[in-house]
Amino acid sequence: MSRRTERVNELLRDHISTVLARDINDPRIDGIVTITAVETSRDLAHARIWVSVAGEQEDAQRTLQGLRSASGFLQRGLMRLGLRRTPELNFVIDDTIARADRINQLLDSVSPGEQPSGLANGEKRGKH
Repeated sequence: MSRRTERVNELLRDHISTVLARDINDPRIDGIVTITAVETSRDLAHARIWVSVAGEQEDAQRTLQGLRSASGFLQRGLMRLGLRRTPELNFVIDDTIARADRINQLLDSVSPGEQPSGLANGEKRGKH
């Protein structure tokens, strides 16, 4: 990824986060919504916006619907940034936090003295 693309991604992330906090009043977009990353295409025609939503899966889907509904408003707001082209926005749920939580739950469910299945007599994973 070029330095220019990285700067545009960061600019879009900051701008969309600010607009969401200040100017969007859609009741579907409530609670803690975080723009975790932005990935723009090389030609800046498309931007994938990764969104993390605190709460249940239903909350995330409802928020995603609200964001998709507001995408035109958000895209028009990008014109103020002085970009030659304003990308089409595509919102995607970032489930990294939920997956990490699930992994932690699985790790916590294993007793400290218990060995993972398939390993016996102190065998270690990796090369033998």
